[in-house]
Formats: sequence, structure tokens, C-alpha cells
Amino acid sequence: MTTKVAVVGASGRMGQLFSTIVTETPGFALFAQIGSSGDLGEMIGADLAVDVTVPAVSHTIVDFALSNGIPVLVGTSGWSADRIRGLERRLVETPELGAVIIPNFSVGSVLASSFAATAARFFDSIEIVEAHHATKIDSPSGTAVRTAELVAAARGTRGPVSAPHTDQRARGQQVASVPIHSLRLQGVVAKQDVILGGVGEVLTISHETLAPSAYEAGIAIALRAATRARGVVVGLDRLIDLTAGSDEQ
Repeated sequence: MTTKVAVVGASGRMGQLFSTIVTETPGFALFAQIGSSGDLGEMIGADLAVDVTVPAVSHTIVDFALSNGIPVLVGTSGWSADRIRGLERRLVETPELGAVIIPNFSVGSVLASSFAATAARFFDSIEIVEAHHATKIDSPSGTAVRTAELVAAARGTRGPVSAPHTDQRARGQQVASVPIHSLRLQGVVAKQDVILGGVGEVLTISHETLAPSAYEAGIAIALRAATRARGVVVGLDRLIDLTAGSDEQ
């Protein structure tokens, strides 16, 4: 059986990459390519909708897809914890549908965030510095937000990280108590450093995306998972078995 995929945001860099991968992946076919401001009605008849647009319209696209019985794979940043909880409540009414939200399709990035969450149990001073291309319109990045949330969850009863003087704007934006500093620069694709400070030592967990090809393996994993997902699934880490290496669940 072939899964027909509608890509919304098809004219952008990620949209073009998705369209190529869908075309080249056995069992999938490109059903529609729709611009960020295009006619969403063109996705009706698809088996899966992919949203790689911008935060301002992503919610509308997801709502339209689910309202028409189409599961959705979201690669757009800006899905806050509150918005995700709202989506979870909505999908309770349609348990046969799923929404997969992936802040970053790079397997290396997911591994780096996982390593940071593990290390967070041993350090109290933790901050994130993330850099993306100059045209990225949102900050902090979805990857940085996801990493901060994983760090906070891993710390458990240790509580918030130690982050003095956060009332000063130059100290970054706090997410789950972790300060995040965002850079938007020409010449950068994507880079994130999680910096953990301890007594007499500093640990830096760094990941850099050098080319869009870094996303290809993660996109293929997410496409296959989105066709069978139910409810809301957040993060590529939920789709791969980090304990065993690169095997898919």
C-alpha cells in the first residue's frame, strides 16, 4: 500500500527536501505540494500531511488536516508546551489520528540532546547557546526548547538549574529554568552547544548541522512513524531506540 503525502510549505528548503525524500522512499508517493499560503483543500485525499511552514500558520495547517481525518507530521518550530497540550486534548476525541511533532530531524542532534539530559543529573549550572541561519524567524529554536525540557525532566528532584541574574536581558530566555541564547547568522545552518558547569570543570555537548542531508535519515524515520502514530508524539527521540543505537522501535 502506498502512502500519499501532501507537503505544506513545499517551496521552502525543508519542503523541497521532504518532497524529494517522499518521492524516493518506497511505499510513499507525493500527493500534493502546497505553499505556506496555498489552498489547504489540496491536501484532501492524502493519507498524511507534512507541515514545514512557519509558526504563524502551522497551527492552522494542523487543525485543517486533523479536521479532515488526515494524520500530520509537523516539522515547524514554535510548538510550545501549552499548544501541544491543547493538541493532546483535541486528539482525545479522535483516537484514530496522530500528530508527530519533530523539532529537529537530525539523528546527531537528538543524540546530543539525550547526552545533555543524562549529564544534567550531575551539573547544576547549565545553559544553551544555539545558532541558526539569518533567515530563521523564530527563537529560541524548537531544538533548544526541546533540549531544555529534557534537561529539566532528567533533573527530577534536583530542581531548577542554577542561573543567576536572569532578570538581565543579556542572560537569555529561560525555558524550564535553562537560559537559552540564540544567534542568527549568515553562513550558519544549525548549531547547538549545551554548556554544563561544575566545580573545577566544564562539559560542552556540541552538535552542528553542516548540510540539509543531515536530516534525511530522520525524515525517513518520521514519515514511517507518522503513518501509524496515535495521539501526539513529540521528538525524534521518541521514534528511535537510543538505548540500542540506531535501531527503530
